[in-house]
Amino acid sequence: MDMAPASVSSNPRSVEEIYKDFSGRRAGLVRALTSDVDDFYSSCDPDKENLCLYGLPNGTWAVAPPAEEVPPEMPEPALGINFARDGMQRRDWLSLVAVHSDSWLISVAFFFGARLNANDRKRLFSMVSDLPSVFEAFSDRKHGRDRSGVDSSGKSRHSLKRGSDGHVKNSRATAPPAKQYDDDDDEDDEEHTETFCGTCGGLYNSNEFWIGCDICERWFHGKCVRITPARADHIKHYKCPDCSSKKMRQ
Repeated sequence: MDMAPASVSSNPRSVEEIYKDFSGRRAGLVRALTSDVDDFYSSCDPDKENLCLYGLPNGTWAVAPPAEEVPPEMPEPALGINFARDGMQRRDWLSLVAVHSDSWLISVAFFFGARLNANDRKRLFSMVSDLPSVFEAFSDRKHGRDRSGVDSSGKSRHSLKRGSDGHVKNSRATAPPAKQYDDDDDEDDEEHTETFCGTCGGLYNSNEFWIGCDICERWFHGKCVRITPARADHIKHYKCPDCSSKKMRQ
């Protein structure tokens, strides 16, 4: 998706606002490099001018030329990522873009946090560090075999409440639909579906505690919706914050 760089700007001030901005941009970048990777790859035409990959606060992404202002309104992503696209192996190029994207996310967060005091800056850094990096989310696609908790018969290996890996789903005894890999899908694995946290956009990992909403059927890190495994054991039907707030407005 192409969009003017000016549209990526926002002005968060508190630690929570900056973290929300960071999470949205990160989710957009993860999507560009995973579920939307074919669209992203085709957008980076080497014959075009210098292009940058932007993560947007609303969880989407954009490939566009850099801002024309000097100095720019806010830190800019790596410039000219499209020029190296055809000169590298696809996976290596995507990995490089992921690493540069992580660097950009941190620079944007601390650009907005420049006026925070030392304790708030430490808290912000701790919060953003709790999320998997863009590079980790991208790499997990290559090393996430059998993370769905489903055996070859399609039956779940997880219990109704809490599985051996700490994954919880209350009304459906299945884990999120994670990507299934074949032995020779190194070049074509982008065609498969992924499961992302409905709050932070992080890629499913069976080593983390997740919970699924019984209304919208989206999945979430427990920490993102403030649900612990112990608390989940006492929830018969879980409703995510979005679904809960929708019911309150009715």
